[in-house]
Amino acid sequence: MSGHSKWHNIKLKKGKVDAQRGALFTKLSKEIILAAKSGSPDPEANYRLKIAVEKAREFNMPFENIKRAIARASGQGGEREIEEIRYEGYGPHGVAVVLDAATDNRNRTAGEVRFLFSRHGGTLGESGSVAWMFDPVGMLEIEPAGKSEEAFMESALAEGVEDIEFDPELAIVYTDAARLADVRDALRGANAKISDVYLGMRPKTKLELEGTQLSEALAFLEALDEHEDAQRVFSNLDLSHVSAEALA
Repeated sequence: MSGHSKWHNIKLKKGKVDAQRGALFTKLSKEIILAAKSGSPDPEANYRLKIAVEKAREFNMPFENIKRAIARASGQGGEREIEEIRYEGYGPHGVAVVLDAATDNRNRTAGEVRFLFSRHGGTLGESGSVAWMFDPVGMLEIEPAGKSEEAFMESALAEGVEDIEFDPELAIVYTDAARLADVRDALRGANAKISDVYLGMRPKTKLELEGTQLSEALAFLEALDEHEDAQRVFSNLDLSHVSAEALA
């Protein structure tokens, strides 16, 4: 385990604070736009959009904001188009990073991301420079709803999940990318409380850091995650030995 669930759980808690500042609303709006562009503008016919809308409602995003984001996906409103971009590179102490972003200004975002890498002692690479160190996977974030680790894993693995990173508040389950929709439906049928579903990047091997090096790597990942255009951040940093309190 890389400690991915710990990282996401901290981000989830932090997100409830960010929402008060509107920062999270911007990211949620972009996810809704991208989801609507990927398929039907009807959440009932587009599961990615349905998940994005449900997440937005969880954080109390006004319904008008949600409707406006869906409309923007079809070009309404005259605003600049939002596009998905992936950045790759190395952060401090050799941490490999893949950043998925959503932007209406490719040049601006590239410059700002490059600055963040440089500021933290890293290097922004070319496409494919670190992606080979990761496997594309299907990922689901699920709330265990009071289940013990043993009980949760037994029920989840029975539905075709390949691996699990368990946390009492948020578990990350992995499956083959091609089977993501089938596994999602099976888990929903088993009454799992799914909070997010997406195609992610899982490191083939993990990098373990300690002390100051770990703190600097975490600060870098946090800086990337807080960028207004960042949607998801994946790294090979091993957090399985780090307490949740240390990540807060």
